[in-house]
Amino acid sequence: MGLTRQYLRYGPAALFGLVASAKANVAFVTLRGERGRYVAVPACEHIFVWDTRKGEKVLILKGLKQEVSCLCPSPDGLHLAVGYEDGSIRIFSLLSGEANITFNGHKAAVTVMQYDHLGGRLVSGSKDTDVIVWDVINESGLYRLRGHKDAVTQVLFLKEKNLLVTSGKDTLVKWWDLNTQHCFKTLVGHRTEVWGMALVSEEKRLITGSADSELRAWDITYIQEVKDPDEPESKKSKGFSPGTEENTEEDETLELDEHPEDRLVKCNKVGSIMREGRDRVVTLATDRTGKILACHGTDAVLEVFSVLSEEEVQKKLEKKMKKAKKKAKQNSEEEAERSVELSLQEEIQRVTNIKASSKIKSFDLILSPKGELKMVLLLQNNVIESYNLNLSAQVPQAVRASKITIGGHRSDVRTLAFSSDNIAILSAAAESVKIWNRSTLQCIRTMDCEYALCSLFVPGDRQVILGTKTGKLQLYDLASGSLMETLDAHDGAVWSIALSPDQRGFVTGGADKCVKFWEFELVKDESSVQKRLSMKHVRVLQLDEDVLCVRYSPNQKLLAVSLLDCTVKVFYVDTLKFFLSLYGHKLPVLCMDISYDGTLIATGSADRNVKIWGLDFGDCHRSLFAHDDSVMYLQFVAKSHLFFTAGKDSKIKQWDADKFDHIQTLEGHHKEVWCLALSPNGDYVVSSSHDKSLRLWERTREPLVLEEEREMQREAEYEESVAKEEQPVVAGETQGETGLAGKKTIETIKAAERIMEAIELYREEMAKLKEHEAICKAAGKEVPFSVNPILRAYGNITPSAYVLEVFKKVKSSELEESLLVLPFSYIPDLLKLFNEYIHLGSEVELLCRALLFLLKIHFGQITSNHILVTVIENLKKTTMSRVSEARDVLGFNMAGLQYLKREIEAKDEVTFFADATERFEEKKRKRKKKEKMVLAVL
Repeated sequence: MGLTRQYLRYGPAALFGLVASAKANVAFVTLRGERGRYVAVPACEHIFVWDTRKGEKVLILKGLKQEVSCLCPSPDGLHLAVGYEDGSIRIFSLLSGEANITFNGHKAAVTVMQYDHLGGRLVSGSKDTDVIVWDVINESGLYRLRGHKDAVTQVLFLKEKNLLVTSGKDTLVKWWDLNTQHCFKTLVGHRTEVWGMALVSEEKRLITGSADSELRAWDITYIQEVKDPDEPESKKSKGFSPGTEENTEEDETLELDEHPEDRLVKCNKVGSIMREGRDRVVTLATDRTGKILACHGTDAVLEVFSVLSEEEVQKKLEKKMKKAKKKAKQNSEEEAERSVELSLQEEIQRVTNIKASSKIKSFDLILSPKGELKMVLLLQNNVIESYNLNLSAQVPQAVRASKITIGGHRSDVRTLAFSSDNIAILSAAAESVKIWNRSTLQCIRTMDCEYALCSLFVPGDRQVILGTKTGKLQLYDLASGSLMETLDAHDGAVWSIALSPDQRGFVTGGADKCVKFWEFELVKDESSVQKRLSMKHVRVLQLDEDVLCVRYSPNQKLLAVSLLDCTVKVFYVDTLKFFLSLYGHKLPVLCMDISYDGTLIATGSADRNVKIWGLDFGDCHRSLFAHDDSVMYLQFVAKSHLFFTAGKDSKIKQWDADKFDHIQTLEGHHKEVWCLALSPNGDYVVSSSHDKSLRLWERTREPLVLEEEREMQREAEYEESVAKEEQPVVAGETQGETGLAGKKTIETIKAAERIMEAIELYREEMAKLKEHEAICKAAGKEVPFSVNPILRAYGNITPSAYVLEVFKKVKSSELEESLLVLPFSYIPDLLKLFNEYIHLGSEVELLCRALLFLLKIHFGQITSNHILVTVIENLKKTTMSRVSEARDVLGFNMAGLQYLKREIEAKDEVTFFADATERFEEKKRKRKKKEKMVLAVL
């Protein structure tokens, strides 16, 4: 076998330049015992927790590969549920920063999540139209609710009742009874998608936001409640806003699902609140108390409303009645009372509008006990803003408390460059150029610039040059962070810039069909004594097409120019005479590079191919299909024939230009990769993307063998295909409104395989044991027995105990799905073992859950199998007795805890009253002392 060439693997080193991704929502989190100070934001696949007061990143919750699509903090403030693009949900502990629980149930991105008021259940909605309720404590899925025909946009638990309200892009709002797990009411009063929902007025009113400027209000009446005859008239009010076409829209709700459960809730439309925004609602939410309602559209304005409480409504009504009585003295008082009612606009009042510095993507609110409203806004341009609003003021005005911007650019980074010492990284976007320290990833300089397209460090690394979209060259001094000079270089965009190998000048290519040559020179300023660096235009090469990219050969003899006509022309540098034309690409060449020895030129094109050419004759060595979209950047690694390409398919790939092999793919970016830069020593790669992030990749010492890499790729593809397969069908279960919460994944298949292996080992060992007993009996003495090495590793446990150990290691959230793919041939053995375990009283809760599920899915086969009848009878007896024992223990513990709770509460009350008495006595003493002093003065 011939020697295989070994490469060194590049691995992810850091993600920087990102404040927050606009893909998911922002949320206040409780950290270090403080609320309203720390905010959790999505950052590609990670979660960043920012301190809004100091503008510092205090915690990073590391994700896997998928992008974050939704956040939801738990009511106790200790956990954060994170939904991902692939439909998985992970629950992080904010104390340890670790992900404790993983739920897999959705087939598409999680769009919304909500905890119930105790934090024991989590409900999630997805783009796959399903709603799943999860048990957080047991770490398992409860059930799946099907009914929506498009992506789910909001889910809300009703605290008092075991009900769930969901809205979707299918224009419907559905009410679910979680006791019976079915939809008992559907609201169809919307003509377009329902983008948001909120519950206000102690869950007696529902506000929905749609694709127009109306916020619709619906009154909720719980039918079981006995109606109070003294209920204020305002609750029945039909205050419509002026200008809304109520006569054309249905006032009453059409109830589609005619179930007996329609008796649970009545929901009537009571009017609309007009928003100032004319576009769709993006986010509609309340604070935890339900006193403040806020919403925003696709613009930069957040509209804040105040919801009056029962007492405030009553007071306002009384005032209104007094006024009405004064006005209508001639009429009877009864008529006056009858005519007074509060409009919806009086019950839900506009507080203020907050104008952010850019488009708002999401927000979160916290109302402090002092009456101050804290708001955090996640903006489209990589910024987090926080505002404070004093609601007790006469005219509430929002004050911006902080703005987190320093950690990144406002727009996509279009050009990157490394300094010659590998330490500094330059990144430039449409509004600014930043210099980063590679080792600390801190931004050390920020300078305003025009829309930058290309850049380079001037030799010496004290200045940088940018080429802009408007055709200018901008020279910046890094020490002072100032713009030293601006030159009008081209009549169109400066697409490319390349430093000459002798480091005395550089060349630029632009959209004005020119290649211009420049030299560095020192000029004397009138203002200062010292000379400063400047740029001098030396020569120009006029071409027939727009220039997209220019590159020097390392010996500075040749210049390669990529043109809009899909060719690459090579010229002699000294005479500017034509040498070669490299044609073959179907679309323009966007990037290219020449190897360190000047023998090869690699070109990357918008036709998704990379071609490798010889620079001596211009022959094409190989054409490689490199990316699934345009190749945006290409660069050789120093002193080698390896090169990197970046594509619009969000991937970065490494190639060998001698063997034409694809070496590895660097996956991490979630959107188009615009550019990359390699450090001069080849140890680092930095890349920028449309997802606003900059990523640093580092060359490790780990060797990379191509055969192994291909094998890993095949395994990954197989795992992906398994996840996309049809889900196993449960016998006797129709595809109705409810279903199992989990889904088949590679983990559930592996768990089922481990259970099968354990049962096979158990069978083998039991057969061996019987054989051994027979041999001992025949020999009339004890013969040594060889224990299976696996059982020995577990501490010489019995085969049945080993099966239980394997069973216990299956994740709670994957148990049902693992049992679902288990063949029936293993079930009889498993049921016998369950009987044995439950009889011994070990893991009763887990085993009963598995037992009931197996009986449900294999009911027909189990009941028709005569051998299993006795097993089931035995199971019935042992299970009943053990479960009742467990229930008794639980009841005893609960009673004990409640007793302790009462004892503590009683003790606290006594202490509290004793404390109050002491304070009263002290006040009395002080008063007497004061009186004595007054008397003495008199």
